[in-house]
Amino acid sequence: MREELLAWYERHGRDLPWRSTRDPYAILVSEVMLQQTQVARVRERWVRWLARWPDPAALAAATPAEVLGEWVGLGYNRRALRLRDACAIVAREGWPADLTTLPGVGRYTADAVRAFAHDEAVVPVDTNVARVFARAGAMDEPPVPSQLGQALMDLGATVCTARAPRCGECPLIRCPSRGRVAAIPRAPRRGVRFEETDRWARGRVVAALAAGTALPALEAGRRERVLSGLARDGLVVREGDVVRLP
Repeated sequence: MREELLAWYERHGRDLPWRSTRDPYAILVSEVMLQQTQVARVRERWVRWLARWPDPAALAAATPAEVLGEWVGLGYNRRALRLRDACAIVAREGWPADLTTLPGVGRYTADAVRAFAHDEAVVPVDTNVARVFARAGAMDEPPVPSQLGQALMDLGATVCTARAPRCGECPLIRCPSRGRVAAIPRAPRRGVRFEETDRWARGRVVAALAAGTALPALEAGRRERVLSGLARDGLVVREGDVVRLP
């Protein structure tokens, strides 16, 4: 099945800008940006980020406010500061043997850098890859080409999807689940709109501070809760009634 999958990837793999580089820093940036963020939102932002900060030392020299301002719109702003912290360590000490010792770098992200930057025989297992493995069986016995991880990601993202699997288009013709995969039902919607959540409010506060505009109008209790949480996470600084980026 590996050969079938790799042949399919040659023809149908997604053209993503970070797949044209072996730079571990560029790949780390792409993987951190892609955490819980759609690929379409990351494409141009990754290119812009690399143009502004082309290496770990350049990012480490940026202020937290600059980093947060560039990150606006990608969500989960703490990722940006952890990425900066990780790059400060790399700029100072070099790349560690165990990438999971860097702030914000978990097993999947470390494996992605190992596979896609250094061509190591490892398959990074994200949600899409785990789904394909669960349905088709593992395909990670060595030797593993780095393209296998990318092929598995693309198959899970475009064909072997959670809610609408297209088995008829799948290249894995010997998959034991072929034609028998049940779509995963959507989780029931909560009765709260996204705009009513603190996550939305946190993002709007950071975006407003980065743009130099007025903070969003929030009910007093919610405003205090949001600002306190942002300050606790190191995303804003409160000086009396003044709120600013760090």
